Amino acid sequence: MKPGSQYSIRRQCRLAGISRSVIYSEPAAETETNLTLMRLIDEQYLRHPEFGYPRMTDWLRDQGYQVKHKRAARLMRLMGIQAITPGPHTSKPAPEHKIYPYLLRGMDIDRVGLVWSTDITYIPMQFGFMYLAAVID
Repeated sequence: MKPGSQYSIRRQCRLAGISRSVIYSEPAAETETNLTLMRLIDEQYLRHPEFGYPRMTDWLRDQGYQVKHKRAARLMRLMGIQAITPGPHTSKPAPEHKIYPYLLRGMDIDRVGLVWSTDITYIPMQFGFMYLAAVID
């Protein structure tokens, strides 16, 4: 029993409904080949976010890697990326959402600071990532 804990590991696992082996197991690390493939997939996904696992598999094969579509799909799922495709009925507003009027219609924009906009994006770097925020006047 851990110091400061009222319940034994066995009791805690039973209460949580999990096996004790889950507590002591460590996930297997990805191989160097998979890490290389993941880096390539990430870089290609940034250039072509419309690529799903079939096109990503073809691209990796063109690069000289022997990859099956199941492996590419698993790595993309592990990385949390999927192809950007329009969903069904994307231009139909939800009935419960308020529709805001376009406030710039008919407005004469003749000086600085009258209208502005912002945007933010994620930029991957060699060792991590950064965010870029822009204010457009």
